[in-house]
Amino acid sequence: MKTNRKTIAAAAGAAGLLGLGLYLAVPAAADDPSPSPSPKATREWGHPGRPGWGHPGMGGHPFRRAGGVRGVHGEATVKRDGGFHLATWQRGDITSASATAVTVRSEDGVSWTWKADDKTRVRKDGDKSAMTDLKNGDRVLVAGERSGDTRTARFIRVPKPR
Repeated sequence: MKTNRKTIAAAAGAAGLLGLGLYLAVPAAADDPSPSPSPKATREWGHPGRPGWGHPGMGGHPFRRAGGVRGVHGEATVKRDGGFHLATWQRGDITSASATAVTVRSEDGVSWTWKADDKTRVRKDGDKSAMTDLKNGDRVLVAGERSGDTRTARFIRVPKPR
């Protein structure tokens, strides 16, 4: 059976969305002080010490694997904490940055403002960073959740320049 580039791109996109859903669902579940009903469930995904990271047999961070995906923004509905949540992501350039929010414009013209809180993690050039280190023109990948019209960033990454 012959596999073409569109099939590979579609599979990579689906894997990226699955990884994004897991990326957003697992940390919130880890914050829950109640015991897990199945300790085995945390060992099936990812690798030891990093439960829920990735697909079975694929260790590492989901965005590292999704580097070849060319999508610019998207949303997926994920079930977590007994309810449904909108996992959201965007790739683009910062047009406005402050200590509490960042506005990102994608190549297709979509502009979203992302609120930051104490759970927002920022990485710049591969190192831990802060919201105050982000500046206009930085190319970023942002992932988080949307509730109503409010997007809350859980992860903001400024990749190393190539």
